[in-house]
This record gives sequence, structure tokens and C-alpha cells, in this order.
Amino acid sequence: MDTSRALTLRPGKASDLPAVLALLDGAVDWLTAQGRPGQWGTRHFTDSPRTVEQVEGYFAKGEPWVAELDGSIVGSMTLTDGPGPYLDPAPEPERYLHFLVSDRRLAGHGIGAALVAHAVAEARRAGVGLLRVDCYAGDDGRLVDYYVSCGFRRTERFDQNGWPGQVLAIRPDDAGRA
Repeated sequence: MDTSRALTLRPGKASDLPAVLALLDGAVDWLTAQGRPGQWGTRHFTDSPRTVEQVEGYFAKGEPWVAELDGSIVGSMTLTDGPGPYLDPAPEPERYLHFLVSDRRLAGHGIGAALVAHAVAEARRAGVGLLRVDCYAGDDGRLVDYYVSCGFRRTERFDQNGWPGQVLAIRPDDAGRA
């Protein structure tokens, strides 16, 4: 894929779900090959009807965004007004980032960072003063470090049935203009 062309972001639609699920499956394969299956396990998202239903639910009820390069979907995220059912909502209005994923064949090309910057900008445009995300906090901590490198700060840690998680937050008005 030629990455010299412009990356574009657009609202996601139901017909994008197969491509987004393929990205999530690709991330599982990549993590497993890296010896880091703790984040999402070794089973493809598409092998679990319950997991597919969860992704579809966020896509339908939230604000999905996709990143495209040369007409191909190479990244995705969904914004909602709060976290998943395993965490408490913030005591103030918030936006919550779910299922951030990018094509692992294009790692290092800034797709994830572009989606995160867009999430910050969307929260700012909505007049919401808090954007949060949670992620896997096990293994080497690289995913937490990634979000910190995007401007998030660590808030609380949690454990979801043995899955170590970290909530991170950013104040869109304090973040660099996206």
C-alpha cells in the first residue's frame, strides 16, 4: 500500500463493519505473533458472535470513524458518551474512545495517532471537556505508553476478571490543537 497518499477520516457506517472486524482480527494475529496475546487473546473477533455483537453495538450507538488510504479502510475508532459496562462513567460529560485499531501492516505511519487527534478534536467540537480511553495494562505496558505519548494521562487502574486495565484521560482544551 502506498502511504505517500493522504489519509482521510470519515464517519463510519454499517457497511464498514466487515473491514473494521478484519482490522481487529489482524491486530489479534499481530499481537499473538509478538507473543502478547493478553490484550485480546488469540481468538479472532469474528470467531465470537458475542464479540462481533459488541463491536456492532458500539458502531451503531456511538460515533464510528474510519481512516482510509487509497479507498481502503486502514483504521477505526468509535466515540461514545461513556465507558463500557465494566467502568463507572465520569462525574462530568465525557467522550469515550473504543476499539481504536489500525492496519498492523502500516504500523508507524501515524494512523492511530491521526484517529486519536480526531477524537480529541471531536470532543472539543462537542464542547466536552474530557476524553477517556481504557486499554490493556499488562505485559510490557506499551499500549499504555502509546496513549501517554498521544497526550493522555494515566488515571485509575482496574481489573476486569483478571484482565489488567488502565483508564487514561485527556482534556481536549489543554491538548495541542488537532
